[in-house]
Amino acid sequence: MPRASAQPELFASGPRTLINDAEGGVRYWPHFIDDDLADRWFAILRESVEWQAQQRPMYDRIVDVPRLVAGYRLDDSVLEDSVLPAPLAEAAERLRGHLSAPFNSVGLNYYRDGNDSVAPHNDKLHGLAPGEPIALLSLGAPRRMAIRAKVPPARSVHIDLEPGSLLVMSHASQLHYLHGIAKTREPVGPRISLAYRVRPPSPH
Repeated sequence: MPRASAQPELFASGPRTLINDAEGGVRYWPHFIDDDLADRWFAILRESVEWQAQQRPMYDRIVDVPRLVAGYRLDDSVLEDSVLPAPLAEAAERLRGHLSAPFNSVGLNYYRDGNDSVAPHNDKLHGLAPGEPIALLSLGAPRRMAIRAKVPPARSVHIDLEPGSLLVMSHASQLHYLHGIAKTREPVGPRISLAYRVRPPSPH
């Protein structure tokens, strides 16, 4: 299993390597975009995205997903019939250049306050191109992410995802680690995360 780096908080500037593996592990850039641009993108996306409230089955009942979500394919053929908010296209261009990955999909999560969260999980690998990274760009208020090993010893890393920061997770890291953002009673502002992925070609 890939090894979690000890004391990642000692690193003062990005990229910080949080977890090591052969595909790049989990790395963090605290200031991938500047504060003014992060604020502008947050304001545009909060107002222009068609946010959806979803539900999911849990045991014997249906529960609300504790955040709002949205998603876009970035393939040219798919975009002909839809309007992609400008910040999503600009972020995709920057990430493709920075990581040399052909990102063609972005999923958005809108955490309205500390009651919104995402349970520990790994990305479903059947929906991802092998070997390609997952890039998480954070806008709005900081939230703390926990990254935890799936098997003992249950090593974990905690990182405050700051506005304008970039967290990159390798495809391989999804085999061995879970990541999530817990609810908090601390007063926190709203946050939007942009998760860029490389998906298999769309059939339509």
